[in-house]
This record gives sequence, structure tokens and C-alpha cells, in this order.
Amino acid sequence: MSMARDQDQTALRQRIEALGPWFHNMNLQGVATAPDHFLGDYPRIKFDRFATALPQDLSGRTVLDIGCNAGFHSLEMKRRGAERVLGIDFDERYLAQARLAAELSGYDIEFRLLSVYDLALIGERFDLVLFMGVLYHLRHPLLALDLIHEHVAGDLMVFQSMQRGSSEVDPLASDYDFFQADHFDRPGYPKLHFIEHRYAGDPTNWWAPNRACSAAMLRSAGFEILQQPEEEVFVCRRTEAPRGPGAAYPTRPIEEQMR
Repeated sequence: MSMARDQDQTALRQRIEALGPWFHNMNLQGVATAPDHFLGDYPRIKFDRFATALPQDLSGRTVLDIGCNAGFHSLEMKRRGAERVLGIDFDERYLAQARLAAELSGYDIEFRLLSVYDLALIGERFDLVLFMGVLYHLRHPLLALDLIHEHVAGDLMVFQSMQRGSSEVDPLASDYDFFQADHFDRPGYPKLHFIEHRYAGDPTNWWAPNRACSAAMLRSAGFEILQQPEEEVFVCRRTEAPRGPGAAYPTRPIEEQMR
């Protein structure tokens, strides 16, 4: 019996290693997927800092996990009883990892090959949207927030982004005179740092907002910040998006454009 268990464990380890490397460290039936992660037991150590800010009981709720990677957060939402969880990512290997993790955990979770720019194709809104660890990898981050608001966010969104720069947040005036520029140099003014080449060896790291910028971008896309349980994590509620000549998205309906 012991030999059979050892053989099963070896076969399981081979299945997991065949899909490596893994960015999410998860314990799948006794096998750790990324035991040597440079951030430690990630994303568990991060999730534990804000887990209590999320609804503990998601019975009857729907969840969309944007940029699901290997599915850690999708699994956590299913553990809380979510009726439907959809995880999307643009990387086939991540999706294969997520499907294996769901299978081994005994959870019915749908995973689809989509990017954040494809959200209109989903055609439904979700009670809870997770948008974590994605924004700084996007060339068009504010557009992504606009698309989430326009197409998939129904009520709550949990947002997380790598942040750099000051953690101070200055109060903002509704307008500034053209010749007033000192506020741009204050540490607590919203700043989105552009990464032209690489950061941490990753060419997909395009942006690094400071804390004030993360909050300002969320507000500008129509999300009310309810709480910030962890420095990089914001729990938000979908509200009315700003409108007017300064709003580049959404565009006019296509039938209007054709007139």
C-alpha cells in the first residue's frame, strides 16, 4: 500500500512539474507547486493579509478572476462557496496549471483564454471581480479599469498592484492653475512610473503606481474605495463612472459612429 501511495505521489509530482515553472505556490495533495518562490509562500502570505476583508460566505455569488495565473484566488473563492467562478488569463500554461489545481482540489471552475482587453466578449456581470497583479503588466492600464467597469463589474472589485514610490496620499484639489506646478513634485501626488525596459528582469512590467495613483485611477474609472486592508490592496464598489469630454472611454455606440 505504501509503495502504491509513493507511486501515486511520484506521478502527481511529475504532472505538476511538467507544467512548471509555477508562480503560485499551492499545496496540491501534498505537493508544493513553487516551494522555492522568491517571495516565500506566495500568494498565500499576501492573501492572508486581506482575506478577512472579502466576504466569508459567497454562496450564490459569481466571481471573475482576471489574470488568474495558476488559480490560487479562484480556488479560494470557490472554497468560500461561490456558485460560479470564472478565471481568465492570456497564458495557456497558467490556464493549464489552474485547471490541474482545480481538478486536484475537486472544484468546478471555468478557465478561459482571454485578456483584460477581451472583457466585452464575456457578456455578463459578476458579483465580485478580482483584478490582482495585472495592472502593472499592461500597456494601457486605465483602459483596463474602464473595461472592467463597463463590461463585467457588478458590485465589488478587489484590486491589487505592485506599487513603488511614496505611500503618502495628499488631498487633491478639483483643479489647478496652469502656472501652479509644485504639487506634481510632492510625494503624495498620484504618480504612475513608466518602465521602458525591464523591472526585476521582467519585460512585461510596464508601470509602477504609487499608492495615491492607485487610488486616483480607481476613482477615475468609477470605483468607490471601501477599504484598503493591505498597502497594495483596495476593496471597491462599482459606482457611476465619470462622464464628459475628458472621458476617452466608453466610445459612442458603433451605430452612432456610422451615422
